[in-house]
Amino acid sequence: MTELAISYDDVVQAHRRLEGVAHRTPVMTSTTADAASGAQLFFKCENFQRMGAFKFRGAYNAIAQFTPEQRAGGVIAFSSGNHAQAIALSARLFGVRAVIVMPRDAPAIKIAATRGYGGEVVLYDRYTEDREAIGRRLAQEQGLTLIPPYDHPHVMAGQGTAAKELFEQAGPLDVLLTPLGGGGLLSGCAVAARALNPDCLVIGVEPEAGNDGQRSLRTGKIVHIDTPATLADGAQTQHLGQLTFPVLRSLVDDVVTVSDAELVEAMAFFASRMKMIVEPTGCLAAAAVFAKRVAVTGKRVGVLLSGGNVDLARFAALVQTAQPAQD
Repeated sequence: MTELAISYDDVVQAHRRLEGVAHRTPVMTSTTADAASGAQLFFKCENFQRMGAFKFRGAYNAIAQFTPEQRAGGVIAFSSGNHAQAIALSARLFGVRAVIVMPRDAPAIKIAATRGYGGEVVLYDRYTEDREAIGRRLAQEQGLTLIPPYDHPHVMAGQGTAAKELFEQAGPLDVLLTPLGGGGLLSGCAVAARALNPDCLVIGVEPEAGNDGQRSLRTGKIVHIDTPATLADGAQTQHLGQLTFPVLRSLVDDVVTVSDAELVEAMAFFASRMKMIVEPTGCLAAAAVFAKRVAVTGKRVGVLLSGGNVDLARFAALVQTAQPAQD
């Protein structure tokens, strides 16, 4: 047993459940990015995961462990978009009803995709209403099982499989950078990294407007903030989880932040130089490298690109404001 919510064995078991269901997403490199950073960068492309983000890993791993009674009752989740789609798709694969609580201002592409996967969407105002309270109320009223987007051991273990694959594909790493919202991805990846490459620095990356994780690690307690105004909609969390925080405090070396403008620069780089669409939240870790928030010169660096779900019109408008990539 471990005092933390998950162990590396949980990640291994999750990986076995996901085998043949989740995509083993590619690890891509860029000589241009390497030259600019002075490091050897390995981009783990979860924008190519099923439903377009790493969230499928945790959602499927959680629903796969439902009891027959839970499957009969259905699942409920709250999410700005990627967890919503992941739960809806995973539930469809298991033949389970899915109810998803989503903010009214979530990207239209994410709401449409969630409905397309069969999810029943309940909209709310993220600035005036409490999604967790709505989720708990509906779960009680309708007999649904609540799977939160990050503060759940099966979700955390599932997300950690992304890092497990990255180490298997890229080999030993000196640094691993991962986006940070509520901490599900970072906690799972930190557990995997410590087991597979104990000396690897593990660093989370948040938007500047929402640095509650950074403040939490530096003060030693969970810091609550108002919903941050940032392009990184997947990281508009107000606090870390009761389960994720102890993992981050024990296993993560640091948390750094990047600006929205730096996220847009990273989006433009991936589109122009690597021919990929990466959503703003998905660019957090890469932006930290490009903006030199972390010392990576001469190192082997894993960079987790967490998703690619973004409205195309919005994406086009944003990247047009970025400085063009230089040869």
